[in-house]
Amino acid sequence: MNVKHLLIATLLLSISVSSTKAQKKSYLQTLTEKNHWVDSVFNKLNRREKIAQMFFVRAHTNLGKAYEDSIANVIKKEDVGGLVFFQGGPGRQAILTNQYQSLSRVPLLITSDGEWGLGMRLDSTISYPYQMALGAIQDKELLYKMGLEVAKDYKRIGMHMNLAPDVDVNNNPKNPVINYRSFGENKYNVATKAGEYMRGMQDGGLLVSIKHFPGHGDTDVDSHYDLPQLKFSKARLDSLEIYPFRELIRQGAAGVMIAHMNIPALDNTPNMPSTLSKPIVTGILKQELGFKGLIISDAMGMKGVVKYFKDGEADVMGVIAGNDILELSENSDRAIKLVRKAVRQDRISMDRINESVKKILTAKYWAGLNARDSINERNVVADVNRPESKVLLQKLADASMTLLRGKANISQLSKDRRTVIISLGTPGVTDFQRDLGAYYKNSVFYTLDRNANATAIAKVLRYINVFDQVIVGIHDTRIRPGNGMILSNDLKMFIKDMSLSNAIFALFANPYNLSALPGLENSKGLIVAYQKEDFMQKAAASVIKNQLIPTGRLPVTVNAFFKYGDKE
Repeated sequence: MNVKHLLIATLLLSISVSSTKAQKKSYLQTLTEKNHWVDSVFNKLNRREKIAQMFFVRAHTNLGKAYEDSIANVIKKEDVGGLVFFQGGPGRQAILTNQYQSLSRVPLLITSDGEWGLGMRLDSTISYPYQMALGAIQDKELLYKMGLEVAKDYKRIGMHMNLAPDVDVNNNPKNPVINYRSFGENKYNVATKAGEYMRGMQDGGLLVSIKHFPGHGDTDVDSHYDLPQLKFSKARLDSLEIYPFRELIRQGAAGVMIAHMNIPALDNTPNMPSTLSKPIVTGILKQELGFKGLIISDAMGMKGVVKYFKDGEADVMGVIAGNDILELSENSDRAIKLVRKAVRQDRISMDRINESVKKILTAKYWAGLNARDSINERNVVADVNRPESKVLLQKLADASMTLLRGKANISQLSKDRRTVIISLGTPGVTDFQRDLGAYYKNSVFYTLDRNANATAIAKVLRYINVFDQVIVGIHDTRIRPGNGMILSNDLKMFIKDMSLSNAIFALFANPYNLSALPGLENSKGLIVAYQKEDFMQKAAASVIKNQLIPTGRLPVTVNAFFKYGDKE
């Protein structure tokens, strides 16, 4: 009877949670309704204060007290609308956010880039898999759950908006800035996966900003350093690059971030970044696509926007174009003054500014900032490292495992046979080796650093022949898993030679790196594990121990041997 009552109580709780979620109005719905708090705050702002609401400045908790104090002075002096937090720690950020909020006359909207969660910026927090790995996952419900967990983390430390997900279609393997941050090259896959992640965050009470409109996937220039140019037709852009944006806008995206790209087919003004283009921001995003939510510029100090529009002119043009939030201006004080001047000169109407300010204030209301409350500063690190989050992290890694070669060969591996487990690209024994070594009891480990020469390799080769089974992990030890993983030519030759033997390979790197490792297409076993982290090493080891059936599909085409959607 008690069990029956418990089941009924659990069901009622589930219904209650679902009902509460359904009753929570979306940000876009809230925008359409008259709001007393928004109106009362708006009516108390003078012209300068309204303009200042549009500017969000950089904040850190790892740069010392002098830097923190300088941002406090900006908040008090300029009345900016919000902060974009970068590197630091979750506990320190919670404390500093409380301090900053106490200084601001209008509550600050707190944001951060968290494409893979808090760990993208903060130490002592969880980093979920990069979007490239998530693009391989077939169980989209896992991405929704990830969104919910990220929302909990953000809200726990007082943040209201995640400048994510990245919905760029990465159809250029040489892309230096998006690449592993994309769900892949297929627009439908990108839209589906990004939509689930977005839905989870928004259902969890977090504002989002899908990026980088109208699509940064087919560029070979990093807009942090120069202005990329897209030379495609409007028809091509509309059918491919813009597709995920259109879909997620239809699904209720709260925000869209604009890229710094020159796109002549959409605006033929010479050297015009899309961020500053009224035909793109207002004409296409707002009018053609009907987007009603928050429009956020990419960082306004990036070379892609200030190279041709200097001394604050970019900020003025960003407002004219239709952006609601201008993040990380080179000089926010100067920008606010220049926008005021542009209003006096009739370059910008106050109606244009008022529209943005009301959208920003409504976002603050939706995030709960109408009721001032401080963040609990105790147990922050534990609260953003929940056991259930770590369980989900491993499930995501497991679901991303992509077997390209050797299903039958892996199934025949025996834990009793003599096994050599080699890690390439790293000087020390890896988690991958330790995990496999605990299972394959009759095994030995060898490691070869990324610069290993023929002599070092020969020492390993001398012993390999006495083993029945060979397992090789290829590791990219860089912080970010982009292209261009560095391995010596001798190591590449070793990989090619081992591909002709019975070796089973696991690649802990961006799959695009397969194109620089000829021979793997002939291997007797190949698993793509996407990145170096321990959860990926554990997942790949589980596949090789025949404890996990790999279900991932390759999210990009690498070459003629490894194509989008591949799995064995």
